[in-house]
Amino acid sequence: MIANKKALLGNSPSHARPNPVTGCPLTAALAALGGKWKLIIVYMLSDSPKHFAGLRKGMPSISQKVLTQQLRELIDDGIAERNPTGEVPAPVEYSLTDYGRTVLPLVEEIRRWGSGHLQVIAKNQVG
Repeated sequence: MIANKKALLGNSPSHARPNPVTGCPLTAALAALGGKWKLIIVYMLSDSPKHFAGLRKGMPSISQKVLTQQLRELIDDGIAERNPTGEVPAPVEYSLTDYGRTVLPLVEEIRRWGSGHLQVIAKNQVG
């Protein structure tokens, strides 16, 4: 019974659900930058290109698989790029594209908001 209900609601794993707000700018932005890691990756690449190991070191709780997936998605969306350096043992660096750099003011505003939010959380825990 539950399996049939899920299928009727479009939750069947064999069928992808259509995006209910196709064409929405906010949905497009969240698709490109949403999730737990993408903004952190963009922030880490903001000052200089990084090797995969350098990104991983800065985000110790991310798995290699997830970091690889997130980087691929950022590259596919034109936000980051993969640059061969030819150097051994890390022959590839990741950097932001010019288009990716257009996101940096947004990332900084979110970082500032997060800083204030941490203060609110701390204040609420004390009081």
